[in-house]
Amino acid sequence: MADRNRSRRRKKKSAKKLGVILLLELLLLIIIAGSYYIISKNKKDDNNNTGKIVDNTQDNKDNKDKTDKKDNDDKEEEELTPAEQEALKEQEKLLQEITEREDLIKEANMLKLSYDYDKAIDKIKTYKGIEGGYELYPALLTAINDLQSEKDSLVLYGGSYSSVMQFNHIFFHSLVADNSKAFDGDYDAKGYNMYMTTTYEFEKMMQSMYEDGYVLVSVHDLAKQITDENGKTKFVAGEIYLPAGKKPFVLSQDDVNYYDYMDGDGFASRIVIGEDGKPTCEMILDDGSLVRGAFDIVPILDAFVEEHPDFSYRGAKGILALTGYEGSLGYRTDDPTSPTYEQDKETVKEVARVLKEGGWEFASHSYNHRDMREKSFDFIKKDTIRWQEEVGSLVGDTDILIFPYGTDIESTMGHYSSDKYAFLKEAGFNYYHGVDSKPWMHLKDDYVRMTRRPLDGQAMLEFPERLQDLFNLEEIIDPERPSKDW
Repeated sequence: MADRNRSRRRKKKSAKKLGVILLLELLLLIIIAGSYYIISKNKKDDNNNTGKIVDNTQDNKDNKDKTDKKDNDDKEEEELTPAEQEALKEQEKLLQEITEREDLIKEANMLKLSYDYDKAIDKIKTYKGIEGGYELYPALLTAINDLQSEKDSLVLYGGSYSSVMQFNHIFFHSLVADNSKAFDGDYDAKGYNMYMTTTYEFEKMMQSMYEDGYVLVSVHDLAKQITDENGKTKFVAGEIYLPAGKKPFVLSQDDVNYYDYMDGDGFASRIVIGEDGKPTCEMILDDGSLVRGAFDIVPILDAFVEEHPDFSYRGAKGILALTGYEGSLGYRTDDPTSPTYEQDKETVKEVARVLKEGGWEFASHSYNHRDMREKSFDFIKKDTIRWQEEVGSLVGDTDILIFPYGTDIESTMGHYSSDKYAFLKEAGFNYYHGVDSKPWMHLKDDYVRMTRRPLDGQAMLEFPERLQDLFNLEEIIDPERPSKDW
């Protein structure tokens, strides 16, 4: 009896075991069948799509590689313990901070190229990391020490001058971009030959001055207004430190208005903002179409400084002197009846904003471009107010006045004393610029008076000896420029 029961239990157990096996086999068959269906469907889809998505083969491969990589990364991360995952995240954060510090040092080194060591050092000192401030990171401390060491090696005015009163201030008018049109023998050709410089000559001049160690500076760095211990405001010489052998100089351009008389004579027609967000120029072609390019000083000098940042002290470029009687920067903002009057005013504001952000400054060249010594006090007062209302309101306030024709309001070599000066000072002007063949400057408590040297055709063809200290004219003069014809 006992043997029969044991035999029955063995049969039940065997049956149960067989049932389990059969169930597992059934599940396996279902899985195989499902896999076969999926593979067949995918293959069918691939066959249906053959020839239709050929161009996406590489994209599909790239997407698959990215998906596989992500899946592998996710799988690896899932296989990590929580503690290991946290350590991995911490490591990634540390690597990111190292990259941030390296980028910060690169940015600081870019600033030092334009001699702004203080800003470069301050930039690094703003850093905050996981462990704390910049003081805890050896790489940042080393970068600061290197910057400070280089800063300590700089010399006042590059050692080239003993006073700011020796600095050169050079100036130009609009550049001739197409010689064949400017020097074509018509009524205006002689004037262009006397008072204009070609793009070829300007580029040669900048390259020569750069190679000779010249560095662009702002008049606001050349002389600064301070308040002394007695509360009195006065102007003092700026302290411009540069590597030994460098020579600070100021640059300006008159009549950046692109007057009507210049149309068709090979000049730019206005300053615009290009698709890259940078200032450039437009020129009107013979068929009336417009072309953009480096047809005047602004885009040429911007590109040169971008390539040679050590040609500019702390980003300085030059001064753009504007009249008002034919608008500003090539836009006829003097004519309220123009259908584009309001739009042109907004455009000038935007162009001026971009120019100032790029290191350019603006100056009044008077509204009507009249001799300010010859004209009466009442004329100068009305002219100045109109300039401020129609031009200053668009390009922003300025304390720089560049005299029309280079003629100063006074002939005195002492302190200004006329009612004209009293009015102009009250109107906000602190920097006054005339013209002379050599540099000279008066630094008074209440104003700065500085002459400028013309680098035009007359200076090059009639008075070449005046420019010998700046460059070799044989390497500068445009071979297409006419000989002296006045």
